[in-house]
Amino acid sequence: EAGGTFEMVQLWVNLPAAQKMSTPRYQGIASADIPVVPLGEGASARVIAGTLHGTKGAAHTVTPIGLFDLRMKAGSHARIEIPEGHNAAIALLSGNVLVNGASALEGEAKIAILSREGDSVELNASADSMLLILTGEPINEPVVSHGPFVMNTQDEIRQAIADYRSGRMGRLS
Repeated sequence: EAGGTFEMVQLWVNLPAAQKMSTPRYQGIASADIPVVPLGEGASARVIAGTLHGTKGAAHTVTPIGLFDLRMKAGSHARIEIPEGHNAAIALLSGNVLVNGASALEGEAKIAILSREGDSVELNASADSMLLILTGEPINEPVVSHGPFVMNTQDEIRQAIADYRSGRMGRLS
C-alpha cells in the first residue's frame, strides 16, 4: 500500500529430458538470504543462483546456472565472470550499459545474447542501470515449445497438452 511500485522477474528453467517429468517445485527466496557482491565503485550484484567472485547464491538448481542481479550507478564499471562454454545473456531492466566496449543496451527491457567463448563480460554504465546476468550450462538437447510447455519433441508437447487438459498435472486451488 505504501511501498511504491512492485517490480519482479519470473524465470522458468528448462530441464534435461531425464528430469522434465520430475515433481514441480517453487523456491521462494527472501531478499535477506541473497548475498551481495561489491563489483567496484558504484556497482554491486546480488547472487541469486550460481557463484560470482567466490560467493554462492541462495537458489538451488538442477543444472549449473547463474543469475546475478546487478545495480550500477552512472559511470561505474563491472567485470562479471561467466563459465567458459555457458549460454549467457544480459537482460537490461533499465538504464544504459556498454557491453564489452562495443554494444550498447539502452532503455528498458533489452536483451543481449553473449558468445559462449570467453570467461567474462565487461559492463560500463552511462546511466543508473538495473540488469540481470543469466548463464547456464548447455543441455545440448532439442527444444520444442508450445505456449507454456517446453519439451524435446512434438510428441512430448502433444502429450503434455493432453495431460494438462485431462487434469493429470494437478489443479490450482
